[in-house]
Amino acid sequence: MPDTAIDVRPAVQAPFDLKALRDEFPILAREVHGKPLVYLDNAATSQTPSRVIDVFNHYYTRYNANIHRGLHTLADEATAAFEGTRARVQAFLNAEDSRQVIFTRGTTEAINLVAQSWGRQNLSAGDEVLISMLEHHSNIVPWQLLAAERGFTLKVIPVDERGALDIRAYRALLSERTKLVAVNHVSNALGTINPIKEMARLAHQQGALILVDGAQAAPHQKIDVQDLDADFYAFSGHKVYGPTGAGVLYGKKALLDSMPPWQGGGEMIKTVSFEPSGTTFAETPHKFEAGTPAIAEVIAMGEALGWVESVGIEAIGQWESALLAHATERVSQIDGLNIIGTAPNKAGVLSFVVDGAHSQDIGLLIDQLGVAIRTGHHCAQPLLHHFGVEATCRASFAAYNTLEEVDTFVAALERVIKMVR
Repeated sequence: MPDTAIDVRPAVQAPFDLKALRDEFPILAREVHGKPLVYLDNAATSQTPSRVIDVFNHYYTRYNANIHRGLHTLADEATAAFEGTRARVQAFLNAEDSRQVIFTRGTTEAINLVAQSWGRQNLSAGDEVLISMLEHHSNIVPWQLLAAERGFTLKVIPVDERGALDIRAYRALLSERTKLVAVNHVSNALGTINPIKEMARLAHQQGALILVDGAQAAPHQKIDVQDLDADFYAFSGHKVYGPTGAGVLYGKKALLDSMPPWQGGGEMIKTVSFEPSGTTFAETPHKFEAGTPAIAEVIAMGEALGWVESVGIEAIGQWESALLAHATERVSQIDGLNIIGTAPNKAGVLSFVVDGAHSQDIGLLIDQLGVAIRTGHHCAQPLLHHFGVEATCRASFAAYNTLEEVDTFVAALERVIKMVR
């Protein structure tokens, strides 16, 4: 699979029945402040189709039970559905083995798991971990906390003026001291798509591992962890048309097998004893899944991935690219509006600032016109500071958005700008 962006030339129409697809999302029929909802905050959380919502009702009315431990019918059914999602994630990522799939509460917990398990075991003074300027706080702060404790050095890969990662600088930063590269696949603040396959190749040449934050990539493009040669890959269910509270950590099996448990409790043990020999732990992946998980959420996440597969991830990416191209062309005509992040390889994220207008004011006022966008630092403060801004407005696209909604957004934006200037 080539690690490149989908063609961004505008399409005349979506590569699927857009009206029928939108009808699957009940929330899109609501109004906000008397206006039809235009939801463009998908990089934060995507909306959920009816078939995924129905999974919750079905679980709680038909087979609500704890998993793995019970012998009764409800427990068997819940366990089968839960583990069915593990197999579905394996296929979604093209992992070799379903045991490489660990369920977490989301990308943040997945990264913390790697930091606290693999990192605590393998990083010490003299080692280096590389992150990029593009990172979400969830891929910065866990490494800062661990570096303060373990004494290793955290180094930052810079970006150029377009918001593209500086590969030449990345090569220069890699050395025999580099033990891990932790980088996002797609920037949540700018939409920049990083060349993960090439970055993994360069990291592995130095004997380093690579952890990929795929939260913003999984909803937009085909992910093949074997082709990327990622050592760890994480994503969140609520950004892929699924529920909050469920996510995934993929890891290479040998790595996961070598890592100690992160949290202790039920499910992750083989035996528990007060004897000197102590407690023994379950095999991968269960040793990383202590306690009762978010059972309904994980099952619903599997249904969401099934929905994505039914539409086609390539078709979704193609349509979002058309939406991004149309939106970029329209907002570029607004006097005093500056797009932040113009890398040639982008997902469906449009971040911008407006001269003489605060992003928070724009966000609040445009909401009064029924348009939902994100404003603020997007949990990427170092990146925005690099561009000399404290906050941006961000419109982000999903499969159910339309070109007409983009036009509504632009018209509302122009109206709001006149109000705040």
